[in-house]
Amino acid sequence: MDKRYLKKIIAQTPEDLKIISACCSEAKILVSEIKYLPLNKIILISLTRLDKENENDNKKINSILKFEYVDSFKSKNINQNKPELVLELIAIDIFEKKNFYEIFFIFSQNRLITLKAEVIEVTLEDQKY
Repeated sequence: MDKRYLKKIIAQTPEDLKIISACCSEAKILVSEIKYLPLNKIILISLTRLDKENENDNKKINSILKFEYVDSFKSKNINQNKPELVLELIAIDIFEKKNFYEIFFIFSQNRLITLKAEVIEVTLEDQKY
């Protein structure tokens, strides 16, 4: 019997975030599926990623990426007036500053999202298998 489990990965260190970055590389994200909730300091991103953990690169998984304690959100070369625009994620990178972290979403075609966060609190959770 082939059991399938929905994954939930929690990152609280830069090393943990590298694991989430590896799982999400090549993921497809619609601009309309990126939600920043500044009052709650949360960013939610719905993405379609490949099942790299099970060596089944043809299987697509719908996942939610949640970043907490986010103080600012900036984008570069992303037209927010085109909600149907599909972004292809290359990697998620992080730099530690004095009192905060800068987290970068690097997309194809020189597109970029930058977050500034107090701490690293990230969750990648699968929605459907």
